[in-house]
Amino acid sequence: NAAAKDAAVEVLTAQGCTVDVSDLYVMKFKATATAEDITGEVKNAGNFCYLEETKLAWEEGKLSADITEEQRKVTEADLIIFQFPMYWFTVPAIMKGWIDRVLTMGFAYSQEKRYSHGVFKDKKAMLSFTTGSQESMFSANGINGDMNVTLWPLQNGILHYCGFQVLAPQIFWAPAYVPAEARSTMLESWRARLQGLLEEELISFTPSDCFDLEKGFQLKPEVHENHATKEFGLTVGIHLGKPLPPNNQMKAGV
Repeated sequence: NAAAKDAAVEVLTAQGCTVDVSDLYVMKFKATATAEDITGEVKNAGNFCYLEETKLAWEEGKLSADITEEQRKVTEADLIIFQFPMYWFTVPAIMKGWIDRVLTMGFAYSQEKRYSHGVFKDKKAMLSFTTGSQESMFSANGINGDMNVTLWPLQNGILHYCGFQVLAPQIFWAPAYVPAEARSTMLESWRARLQGLLEEELISFTPSDCFDLEKGFQLKPEVHENHATKEFGLTVGIHLGKPLPPNNQMKAGV
């Protein structure tokens, strides 16, 4: 992961990008979302609600300094790369803490601004991560299950939810269990991809306009009908009871 991060910094900087790294472990970033994230008095200490209190604190400029600094970085970014080792089929706790604490309501999303109408619809984001299991174990027939399903909560439920344009993930399969030459090849592939990363096609999600607000955000009948004869569902999550579209969360344009 450190080598992948270093490669991204080097290649993107060489292209003229300004690269800002948040190394959460070096920063000793606080992973727990608590009332300490708000400076001064909270509005309702007797019935504390983190979501509501941090929204108010964001509006009033009362979020803690570490959150404010990370929100500044997000605001200035054109692209965010989340580099991490996959722990228990998701991000490590410290990165989940960053998501919980930095992507506050109001700053990162609202009832009106989410998914394809999201706050960050003009920004790109992607996951770049290592696994402990080999690729075959994360296949549709593998013991871990389809990686596309594993990625859905992260890419749809966090990145797309906040409006990000999501690039296909960069997955380094089980690097701890392959020879050094294979790891070097993985990094070279990543370096090559980074050269044209910002021009890549995006992961496909069903647009918000395809859902009926007044009917509990259900897929509109006309969209359902138009897709009735298709072999696969729309996406991994919105599959309409059909087979999942292959590589929907791993390859662009699927």
